[in-house]
Amino acid sequence: MLIAALALVALPGLAGSRAPSSAGSPPDSAFQPIPVSANAARSATPIGPLDAAFVSAGLVPATHVFVEPGEAPKVGLTHRRLVDQPEPGFGTAKKPPKSTLTGAATFYDHGTTAMRLPKGTLVVICGAGGCIERTVTDYGPTRTDRIVDLYRADFFEICGCPSWSGTTTVTVSVY
Repeated sequence: MLIAALALVALPGLAGSRAPSSAGSPPDSAFQPIPVSANAARSATPIGPLDAAFVSAGLVPATHVFVEPGEAPKVGLTHRRLVDQPEPGFGTAKKPPKSTLTGAATFYDHGTTAMRLPKGTLVVICGAGGCIERTVTDYGPTRTDRIVDLYRADFFEICGCPSWSGTTTVTVSVY
């Protein structure tokens, strides 16, 4: 019985309901003008002041002046204080490496790999064309004649060699 009652409520089409009818237009008597005596007579009845019920307990008079504690703000541009910084010298930007490896490197399209270093190790790899800082992303290379494999773009950035080259000599600094 309960299921049948719920079905009738959930499916109103089965309970005899109809589609909604279109709304009819309102009667013309709903739109008749209403005369207002103040507009017709144009009376100049003055409106008196508001009574005390409209005044808030925290009313601040218009003549009140607010004063902020402290100094008045400076107007215009303020200048930064100049600080005497020492000039960076050679080798002062980085801490010394834990170890340094020198050997052959080649390119590898799936990341920076190093045979003797675990994943996540920060290395700086320097070659004839410059230096790059990378994180070891995989184990490898498996052959013992290379110490590191690099992304192709990284390899040609540090090797300073033509595009047909396959290996170059690099120095790997481990941090």
